[in-house]
Amino acid sequence: MSSFIIEGGHQLHGEITPQGAKNEALQVICATLLTDEEVVINNIPNILDVNNLIDLLKRMGVKVKHLNINSYSFCADSIDCEYTQSPDFVERCGALRGSVMLIGPLLTRFGKTIVPTPGGDKIGRRRLDTHLNGIIKLGGKLLFDAEKQLFLLSANELKGAYLLLDEASVTGTANLLMTAVFAEGETTIFNAACEPYVVQLSKMLVCMGANIEGIGSNLLCVKGVKQLSGCTHTLLPDMIEIGSFIGIAAMTSSEIIIKNASIADLGIIPATFAKLGITIEQKGEDILVPKHEKYTIDSFLDGSILTIADAPWPGLTPDLLSVLLVLATKAEGCVLIHQKMFESRLFFVDKLIDMGAQIILCDPHRATVIGMGDRFKLKGMTMSSPDIRAGISLLIAAMGAEGISKIHNIEQIDRGYENIEVRLNKLGARIKRV
Repeated sequence: MSSFIIEGGHQLHGEITPQGAKNEALQVICATLLTDEEVVINNIPNILDVNNLIDLLKRMGVKVKHLNINSYSFCADSIDCEYTQSPDFVERCGALRGSVMLIGPLLTRFGKTIVPTPGGDKIGRRRLDTHLNGIIKLGGKLLFDAEKQLFLLSANELKGAYLLLDEASVTGTANLLMTAVFAEGETTIFNAACEPYVVQLSKMLVCMGANIEGIGSNLLCVKGVKQLSGCTHTLLPDMIEIGSFIGIAAMTSSEIIIKNASIADLGIIPATFAKLGITIEQKGEDILVPKHEKYTIDSFLDGSILTIADAPWPGLTPDLLSVLLVLATKAEGCVLIHQKMFESRLFFVDKLIDMGAQIILCDPHRATVIGMGDRFKLKGMTMSSPDIRAGISLLIAAMGAEGISKIHNIEQIDRGYENIEVRLNKLGARIKRV
């Protein structure tokens, strides 16, 4: 197990380029199973979750070629269906949350699949009801093995249906899109997630020959086709990493430039940082984060305390709430952070409290942060990363703290951030991996 040793208090300067989007990568890599032709994907991040998914596809029989540093080709013309029913497959899927999006491609192309309970972050329950209920309406049959905690899915024939999702689930929408592309007739998906990553998946499927209307909205119409062909696809930059870099710059009073940020796809993210008093400047497709010696939290128009909450797109992604919470500790003013989706994602705040932050954990979903501005600084300490987003948030806190901090279990950070210490050290950070 590896750890980071961080010497806090150093300002950063220079340019940094965000990696390809992790969440998009997991979706489109799974989509390569829908055709027996070659699919080329560019800008794939070199991170643990993505690498584990690629390794899993190789074990399934997918021919994978590493074309260059961030580009791969995939050809799923000889899938080993026996392996996809094996204990090894189940074990590897259970350890990788992104594997849940193999359900749709495997079921619709090969007629059966096994679904273990999801792995990934320890941030609370992540149910599969939206996925499985939609698949059943499309004609899938479901059995549950209580002893092995496995869902067994099969389908002799899939037919289009009207699907009204009980929640705007990103992975649920992606799975049902990939299931519906071969379903006979027309499938309507209402209350669909419309995040840029779902838009990207939809565009890729259309490029492969799928018939999808309503892309970018919460009402998708899919007309089934007989087969899909190969294509070339390029991932968006990762909006969560871009938000993390904005947070790092603000927390360390640094000026940095984030290159090729695809600003049009950031949605409400820049405006949310502005509510904490953190401004950015657009330079073409680049973002300049100017040096912030101090920043002040807004209040609502009636003078009441600001609330920042996650919401389905175009609302704020829940993956940035941990970063925003850390930044609020250095701001002037108060803010209520409301994490609606996951009930365990705010439990890392006890580490921040130990570092000296003024935070009241109201309940598993809400924390009130009393920003102390220049009246105090966080102090370095030893802690452990519970999940990807809490991990990067603790790293941001450590970079802005006085003294030395140590973060254990950084494999969680590696799951979502590519060579993060190397890239930040080039800007002037002092982070050592041990």
